[in-house]
This record gives sequence, structure tokens and C-alpha cells, in this order.
Amino acid sequence: MLVRPQLGENIGTAARAMANFGLDDLRLVAPRDGWPSQKAQAAASGADWVIDGAKVYRSTEAAVADLTLVLATTVRTRDMVKTVFAPKSAAMRLLAEMNRGQKFGAERAGLTNDDITLADAIVTVPVNPAFGSLNLAQAVLLIGYEWFAARNGEAPARELKLGDTRPANRAELIGFFEHLEGALDDAGFLLPVEKRPSMVRSLRNMFQREGLTEQDVRTLRGVVSALTRAHERRRE
Repeated sequence: MLVRPQLGENIGTAARAMANFGLDDLRLVAPRDGWPSQKAQAAASGADWVIDGAKVYRSTEAAVADLTLVLATTVRTRDMVKTVFAPKSAAMRLLAEMNRGQKFGAERAGLTNDDITLADAIVTVPVNPAFGSLNLAQAVLLIGYEWFAARNGEAPARELKLGDTRPANRAELIGFFEHLEGALDDAGFLLPVEKRPSMVRSLRNMFQREGLTEQDVRTLRGVVSALTRAHERRRE
């Protein structure tokens, strides 16, 4: 997934890197110069199926709605409490999710703090600390290589047994977050107003660190609803 990519050439070279390692689900969030792009097609150097199959979304939330695991590639943690993977470890985590039949995604560039909040963890490439900037294609190539290598190696031994449930996807998590945040607004918890964005990000990061299942989300929404009803009765 490329978030707000600025140049068609960058998208094309990223698509070429994806094709090198068998990846073809390209998601674009609000590309600056619009879509489709002849410059992207040319820069893809034959990876036409990746470009032709690209899906465009208006927001990161919409792009990750059906995903159960999202990793954000960034050199900075943005002062958030997030698990940080090296590319190899990230690839093994993604492989474990795929073996359970889950959908995953990796956000690649131009990420805001709110974008990062939607991710389960961060992928950071060990590069020169004096110059840690990678372009889109470089980031995609590194993650793609580790993913391809992991698929052709051994799967990780540790695996979470989910029983009759499954990992919650982003749409379910966002629905829960908005439900909780609405209740907290009504209760006057997310104050002062100027601190609300950082408080919301902290709450979302807290719930995403361990990985919620679909059943967890339904239970938590039931808890919020019960507390909201109790609060309303007390006010009456």
C-alpha cells in the first residue's frame, strides 16, 4: 500500500519491485497526481498486471478496512508505543497470518501519526542513522525480498490458536474505536479538546498492541454499550 504517493514514477518503480517478489495487490491512497498514470505504467517496466490491478482509496481507513494485520514502514516511531519489527521478522509475522488465511497489508510511505495509529506494528529497516530515508521502491523491494524469502523457508513455530473466532479486521476495529471515542466524548473524558487527538491515538495503539479478535471487538462494544446505558440511567 502506498499512502499519498506523489509521483507516478514512484508508483511504477514500486510496482516493479512488487512484481519481482510475487506481490500484486497494490493499494493507493489518494495519489497526488491522480490515477491512472502513464508515467507509472512506463516506470513499471512490464509489471503491467500490478499497475492494471491497482485499487485507489480516498483514505487509509478505507484502504485497510478488510485487513487483519497492518504494518507501517517508517524510520520513526512518532513517540508512540508500538512493536517494531526488522524486515525479516515482519515477513515471518505476515507469513504466519497468511497461513491462517488472513489478509494483511503494509503501509509504505508518507505516513501521518493517524496513519501509524491504524497499524499493528512498525517495520524499520536498519540503515545508516545519519541518513535513514528510503524511496518507495527501495522500501517495497526490501520488504518484498524478505517476504519472498520467508515464503520459501520455514514458517514460524509459534502460532495463536483462535478457535471459532478470527482476527478483527480494520473496519471492525475502527467501528469499535469510534464507538468508544463517542462514549468517552459524552462522558467528558477526552478533554481538553487540544489534547483529544493524542489521547485518541494512545487509546487506539493500546488496543492494537496485542491483536484483537472479532469476538474481542464484539465483547468490548458490548461493554461500552452497557457502561453508556448505566451512565444514562444515572443522569436520569
